[in-house]
Amino acid sequence: MKKNVLAGLVCLALGMSASAQKLGSFGADLAKKSIMGKEIRVPYTDMTSYFGYIKPGSKPDEVKGGKKMYYIYVWIPVAAPEIGVRMISPVPEGMAPSDKDYKSADYTANAADTKSYFDTWITLERAEGIFKIEDVAGKAKTATWTKIDSNDDSSEMPAQPSGSKYNSLMRITSDTSNPTKSLVMGLYRIGFTTYKTGEVQGSFLAQLGAPIKLPGVQVAVNPADIKKM
Repeated sequence: MKKNVLAGLVCLALGMSASAQKLGSFGADLAKKSIMGKEIRVPYTDMTSYFGYIKPGSKPDEVKGGKKMYYIYVWIPVAAPEIGVRMISPVPEGMAPSDKDYKSADYTANAADTKSYFDTWITLERAEGIFKIEDVAGKAKTATWTKIDSNDDSSEMPAQPSGSKYNSLMRITSDTSNPTKSLVMGLYRIGFTTYKTGEVQGSFLAQLGAPIKLPGVQVAVNPADIKKM
């Protein structure tokens, strides 16, 4: 009898762990409703996914505040009423990039590593003065960047294998009266690191969502790879 109870508890724990790693739909703040105390969001109609992997000892794009920062550059072709960004590490089991998704060469080479992960911390910044895609390659590296928002831990995101909810999510609603919060056409970058000073390593999935179609969104870790289509 004790063996049966123990086996049942083990199965229950495994089921809870597997469930915790599933990434649900990404919903917008716009048109959010509260029904019987529960927030209901309509999923973003436009979603861009990037599958990446940071190898141990990889050189960061920048060291800021003692933290090793890595960047994903995003070209937004039209003004957006809202943008959502979320990141989960490691990439949840059962999820793999489709032909429409972006993925790094390191992710492809290390797809078998499903155990390495990091405590995500993300920011969204916009490059000042870059409003034409043909200016991206020449101006991105010397641009001044305006921080729009950041997030460390989100209770909406699945728990990491440790059981802690250390994955990140943020939603920004455009405010044309506030230059910092105005989501105009231009070059943006998603910065990511760990909350604690240390190594960023393992797989991750970064997603950018919008409540309207954003035709021509491009994503790259090197801004020179963002080119006029």
